[in-house]
Amino acid sequence: MLTLPDDFQPTPLPTADTDRPAWWLVFAGGELLVRPTATGVDLPMASRWPFAKWPPVRCLYLGTLGDRPCHAAEVDNASPPPGLRFESVRGLWTRLDERLLGVAGHALQLIEWDRTHQFCGRCGTPTQRLGDQRVRHCPACGLEAYPRLSPVVMMRIRRGREILLARAPRFAPGVYSVLAGFVEAGETLEQALHREVAEEVGIRVRNLRYFASQSWPFPHSLMVAFTAEYAEGEVRVDGQELLDARWFEPEDLPGLPTPMSMAWRLIQDFVARERAG
Repeated sequence: MLTLPDDFQPTPLPTADTDRPAWWLVFAGGELLVRPTATGVDLPMASRWPFAKWPPVRCLYLGTLGDRPCHAAEVDNASPPPGLRFESVRGLWTRLDERLLGVAGHALQLIEWDRTHQFCGRCGTPTQRLGDQRVRHCPACGLEAYPRLSPVVMMRIRRGREILLARAPRFAPGVYSVLAGFVEAGETLEQALHREVAEEVGIRVRNLRYFASQSWPFPHSLMVAFTAEYAEGEVRVDGQELLDARWFEPEDLPGLPTPMSMAWRLIQDFVARERAG
């Protein structure tokens, strides 16, 4: 999963020891620079920026993974050096070390935040980094912009031995998933869940239970997953936000989301519980 490993220590400033080999998480257009290996892919490693003829657009120090420093950088869309290539972070699931994949998700969000907060949202003045904090500061009006998170509620709705899954236009052919939606200003997570269920499929649910959470850096979401039980109503969709929604038994599931997603975990937990009786 795209989760920071327990042995990652985030900090905006490097330690005094700058000669240790470091991981470099280099992005262009949201894709990560990797080196193919016999068993998957790896990341560039060097004590300093390793591409002298390829200046980065921006660099951020991330922290340490174990005792290894980690840097994030953004470059233009020029061709990568020989032996390296850019790949989607999603496509690196199972091919890049899981700990590094978690750090890559963290880095992707911070690069996005740094790029999109170069100017003050209040007065338009160019912002500055504050060295000892992960914040962009406006020297004119004092506004501070911290890395942004957008909470999303996900819900697994159960009716007896059935699970409600839906299909959105953006999904790959044949893929269905659990319901999800962004939390609006002023809402609690529970209010957002009830609203999304009513808006998307026209039913009511009960017995909400927290399941788990997951960082989802596309570009800066925090997925907060719940389970719920069907209460009343007939399933209906508008044909725009959702193309279809229906009840499935565990033996007859459709195509499912990627195993790196929280939605997949919710569905697999349902299947496991049903099989266990």
